Amino acid sequence: MLSLHQLRCFLATYEHGSLTAAATELGYAQPSVSEQIRALEKSLGVQLFRRVGRGVVPTTVADELRPHAERTLAAAEEARRAVTSAKALQTGTIRFGMFGAARLYAGAGLVADVLARYPGVRVELIGQNSNEVQEDLRRGRLEAAMIAVPAATSEGMTVTPVAKDELVYISADPERLASPVTPQRFAQAQLVMPETTWRAVDSTRIVLRQMLHETGRNPTTRIEVEDIETAVELVGMGLADSVIPKGAALQLLPRLAPSAGYVSLRPRQYDTLAVVHRSGATLSPAARLMIELATRRIQQIAEPYSPR
Repeated sequence: MLSLHQLRCFLATYEHGSLTAAATELGYAQPSVSEQIRALEKSLGVQLFRRVGRGVVPTTVADELRPHAERTLAAAEEARRAVTSAKALQTGTIRFGMFGAARLYAGAGLVADVLARYPGVRVELIGQNSNEVQEDLRRGRLEAAMIAVPAATSEGMTVTPVAKDELVYISADPERLASPVTPQRFAQAQLVMPETTWRAVDSTRIVLRQMLHETGRNPTTRIEVEDIETAVELVGMGLADSVIPKGAALQLLPRLAPSAGYVSLRPRQYDTLAVVHRSGATLSPAARLMIELATRRIQQIAEPYSPR
């Protein structure tokens, strides 16, 4: 029966034309390599090498065997790497970038998905804002992430849109929710908006500024806060209205502002959710797993992305 050990000895001997040189490369005694070659020849019923002086010359049968031996050893090495990676995935730490709003309706479920497959891993979800997450990617602190675009996408990044999340107008005043909110109405609203630190580059605000472009105005805020939960609570108190992703509205309104509701903008506006990683990077099994599971989670809540 053929063995990987025999094939390694065969290839080393073939490449060096010497049993002694092959033994030196492999770290074996020369008689051990000779024994493996004889066992391989006996198993195949052929002669693979002829002795010439102090060396050996491959036969035509050896020429035929060589590419098959190389492919077999390459496949075995690939299998070993796959098992090693899977073993590391079972016990290591998985880190994945996730912008702030997405964690509200996908974060806990995503962690649960990972632990259901790999109970022994440690999970880290990193990030509050898409631009912050991209900076961690650029600096090599993360392999891959889920972000909202348009964000200030860095050069050298591959961005793959996977879903669209509608932006909705939330208010505690039923009259303001009677019909979709036009740019003209929106321009006159009293607003509370989250992500104040990132207000210049926040994806939601960029979309809203583009919507209001035809009115010649920018969205004006009455209240600025950092987190979306505080914004929703203030809407529930009737102190201001806001615009947030629909996925977040479905999660937060019943809990933090049960008297409030939501309505679409006219025309409808969307945040595009995308997977991002460094261009040309070879992603680890952990990163590929997180991309797969995060995409599945997001597409269960938001509309799957399809290019126009």
